[in-house]
Amino acid sequence: MRFCFLVLAFLASSGAGAQSDSVKVTGLRNAVDKSYRRMVDGMNHFEKRHDLAPAAALRFKLLPRNPSTRMQDVEVAILGESVAIPIAVAPDHTFSLERNARALKENASVRPNRRKQTLTWRAEIRSPGVPPGTRRLGDLRLECEVGMVAGLISNYRPSMIGYLLNLFPEGPEYCAEPEPRYLFFADRPVWAVTLVSGSRRETLSVDRLYAGASRDPGWKADLKYCDCEVLVDRTYFMPLGDATWPDDTRVEFEYMDASAEATGDSIMTGERSKAQVRAALGQGSEFAFDSGYEVWVYRQQPKEKEKPPSSELVLLFHADGILSKTRLR
Repeated sequence: MRFCFLVLAFLASSGAGAQSDSVKVTGLRNAVDKSYRRMVDGMNHFEKRHDLAPAAALRFKLLPRNPSTRMQDVEVAILGESVAIPIAVAPDHTFSLERNARALKENASVRPNRRKQTLTWRAEIRSPGVPPGTRRLGDLRLECEVGMVAGLISNYRPSMIGYLLNLFPEGPEYCAEPEPRYLFFADRPVWAVTLVSGSRRETLSVDRLYAGASRDPGWKADLKYCDCEVLVDRTYFMPLGDATWPDDTRVEFEYMDASAEATGDSIMTGERSKAQVRAALGQGSEFAFDSGYEVWVYRQQPKEKEKPPSSELVLLFHADGILSKTRLR
């Protein structure tokens, strides 16, 4: 029986969850779920810290966790001992929650009709007027805080790729640390992320992209333990705790599938093969995504006693094996 039929049948038999406390609604076995109470706590935190994104609303978002996940016809409900409240899910897989005293009393769950390890969750906070292909830093700061309070983040095993922690500290204060490893997801596979505030402009290091894979040779073996498994080429970390970047800082994305001509790269697309690049530059840190794109990283470390940080040359190869973008930082 489909998940929605279970909810509707229960509502019909119990007067919308208001009559019997003895009825227990069960849906899919081993279903993915989150604590309704903790998600309401996240909603309360959003209201408390609304100054970070004063014009934005809070929604929650479901994302695929592994390649087998079906995102079509995802249904969500708040389910407790005597409560079954269907939740409207938008085409972009976002939803909002209502406040329900009985659901809180019964320690209800927020449950999609999908099995565990198939979905991941994030807060979705977007200020109006932000152009496509960009985000606002204050929105992302508040997304992190709400995500931590609401318990949306999966635990990773200790050897997880990059610098991901086995257990995130409880509480929103984690987001104010200098280097929080809270994974954000871009709308498409991302090539570069740049912070812009007034005349100040800074492109993030490749170490802040792809869940830190550029520093972890064994990243692919551990990928199945990350809630970014199927979206790793969309992930990025942000310097949320760096107060020199104000909340109105614009976060600009350049995507892998954008043409080099459109983004101003100086290379001539289609002239350099992997073999040619490797012959000229040697072996770099190379990692390939399921989409067919490959990113190669070359680093030059400063000499002793020099203050400048290491420089990095990042290359993007298209699925046909031809160099399509370069970035020197």
